[in-house]
Amino acid sequence: MRAIYSILLFSSFLYLAACQDAVPSNAQQINKTLQVDEYEQKLAATPAAQLVDVRTPGEYAEGHLKNASNIDFNGEDFNERIGKLDKTKPVFVYCLSGGRSSSAADVMRNKGFTEVYNMKGGIMKWNAAGKPVVAGNESKRPAGMSLAELDKLVAGKQYVLVDYNASWCLPCKKMAPMLDSLVQKKKDKLSLVKIDADANKELMQQKSIEGIPYLELYKDGKLVWKHEGIIDEQTLLKETKL
Repeated sequence: MRAIYSILLFSSFLYLAACQDAVPSNAQQINKTLQVDEYEQKLAATPAAQLVDVRTPGEYAEGHLKNASNIDFNGEDFNERIGKLDKTKPVFVYCLSGGRSSSAADVMRNKGFTEVYNMKGGIMKWNAAGKPVVAGNESKRPAGMSLAELDKLVAGKQYVLVDYNASWCLPCKKMAPMLDSLVQKKKDKLSLVKIDADANKELMQQKSIEGIPYLELYKDGKLVWKHEGIIDEQTLLKETKL
């Protein structure tokens, strides 16, 4: 009887071990954010890659990575459309600066995708590195502001704070009231210029701006301070000595 019990117990251990090997755990999932060069190399070395651009259709049409499918992260059908992807094959996601694609990668991980790669800095850094993109079928929007036009805006003796932002950028939205309030307090010597990153892609590329929010401070037409990322008023005043 004891021998039979031992055999049954041993068989149970084998069954449990087999089940554990058959069902992938979260520890076996891959969810990585890669630098642009590493992302490009990994994508090229992955024959079964599923490449997904999670920006809006308008952004996608202006320029995207070759063979990328467009599944808008903020679209109502996002979950339905990613559900049609093969969860067992690698997925490469990207957006403009990395925020939306990072969130999309987390959603895919939670849905059981085994291998997801996000591009750090998004297509802004891709463009800044001079890597190729494919234009869509839609007409491109105007190139936006030129460097010469920006130079005219920041010329003069007054301080000019330039805020590069986008409507979808949450840190930009969070920082906007502070900037408006600061300029109102310092209106005798400070003015504010807001530049939409989406509508001024060529300017962003010419200035090698790879992420937003991004601030520049000019005095007498010369750049005297710059900052990438969110910042509070106290730190801004301390760094700029306004």
